[in-house]
Amino acid sequence: MAHLDGLLATDLVEIADVAADPGVLDGGGWWAVLVTFEGSMTGYRFASVVPSDLPPAGRWKGPAVDEWHGSLDRPGYLDGVQRIRGHIEAGDVYQVNLCRMLSAPLADQADPWALAHRLADGNPAPYQGVLAVDDGWVVTASPELFLRRDADLLTSAPIKGTTPPLEPFADKDYPENIMITDLVRNDLGRIGRPGSVIVTGLLNREEHPGLAHLVSTVQTRLAVGMGWAEILAATFPPGSVTGAPKIRAQQVISELEPVPRGPYCGAIGYVDADAGRARLAVGIRTFFASRGPAGRTLNFGTGAGITYSSDPEAEWVETELKAARLISLAGA
Repeated sequence: MAHLDGLLATDLVEIADVAADPGVLDGGGWWAVLVTFEGSMTGYRFASVVPSDLPPAGRWKGPAVDEWHGSLDRPGYLDGVQRIRGHIEAGDVYQVNLCRMLSAPLADQADPWALAHRLADGNPAPYQGVLAVDDGWVVTASPELFLRRDADLLTSAPIKGTTPPLEPFADKDYPENIMITDLVRNDLGRIGRPGSVIVTGLLNREEHPGLAHLVSTVQTRLAVGMGWAEILAATFPPGSVTGAPKIRAQQVISELEPVPRGPYCGAIGYVDADAGRARLAVGIRTFFASRGPAGRTLNFGTGAGITYSSDPEAEWVETELKAARLISLAGA
């Protein structure tokens, strides 16, 4: 099943490798879509889709706080920030998003739908969602819109800038947001009609449980002949979770982050090919399950955008702020 944008999807009829053939999303049907940061794209076509609240759930048995372990400890993360500052000083990049993955053992009886209820109650978010197929599942409380499509109108709303509630943003947050907004504007310009790319909101403050974000919004009208192959090629991965310029920032990320991000910082949502409608969120504030030799694992990522003016300690604190509330909600 999947629950996305208030829609409950059941009766799975097809699983497609969207990376190999993005055109399946243009061909018809309602598809739940999961994209990893590394570029694996899977579409799940469901035959039944109805408006619905979250379905009833079983039991959730989450990990204790001290069971979580990170891919980067505090000294490792601070070192990564300094190395990014060195890349910026050398002129390689302007900004890089540096993340760390948290993982903890997960009980077999833990029901992802129960976790979704916990997040909906304790951390309501604009792009709450669940995708549960076989043993793998993703539960998201994402606040960030990657792509919204309504016929030929395409919208993206990158987040850059985080602060505790009622606190001012850091001075670096404003130029950083503008930098990523310009990157998204250029991405959309590759697939939009000439002159149709517009910034409809710039540096808007949005309050969320436990923190606030700076959000900008960019829109374009798709050029004739642009389908999902062109849209995803132009826009993925999201600029807010890579950096600028995007390709070099991805190379720096691969050098500094010791493990793949997986669904974290990828995309999760749906494409309704029959209605010409889509909602894809950036996969932040997102839990996902995996299974390895030691059993099931619960995974959660957190990160921060690094600029030359970044204070390493402050960036570490930002990653803690983004994770604390959701890790607590997912706890035992």
